[in-house]
Amino acid sequence: MSLNRSEKEAVIAEVTDLAAKAQTLVMAEYRGITVADMTRLRNNARAQGVSLSVLKNTLARRAVAGSAFEVVGDQMTGPLIYGFSEDAVAAAKVVADFAKTNDKLVIRGGAFGGKALDADGVKQLANIPSKEVLLAQLCGLLMSPISRTAVVLGALAAKKGEGAVAEEPAAEAAAA
Repeated sequence: MSLNRSEKEAVIAEVTDLAAKAQTLVMAEYRGITVADMTRLRNNARAQGVSLSVLKNTLARRAVAGSAFEVVGDQMTGPLIYGFSEDAVAAAKVVADFAKTNDKLVIRGGAFGGKALDADGVKQLANIPSKEVLLAQLCGLLMSPISRTAVVLGALAAKKGEGAVAEEPAAEAAAA
């Protein structure tokens, strides 16, 4: 089914908007995936804030021209699904997690921060913890010295409290 000129322009405008907002682009070959699996992938992606699209490669190249994703224009060949995400790791994580359970989805590459990524680069990006996990780890690191100091001070206070309690009976015995 071929698109007329106005439909092509609408697709290019939509993908250009996605590319302008996105931090990450992931491309994967979807040859041989069942419709049910593709629907499951799309639903999972939507839940994670990732926009997945099957596009004609020439339209995708035109849409990313002039953006940070232009560096992967030469890799846009064959039947590809394009995943754009505003979160730096969401698109890579969704596609890589699905590729672990479905060998028909083959990660071809992507782009992040104006740099092209190969399949291994996309997988490494997918292994980075989410923003919430990184913030929790940072908070834990910042809290660690404070909590250790509190434990030490509590132990010192308890030790001094035991010493004061032990001295009172000794003072009473000496007075008697």
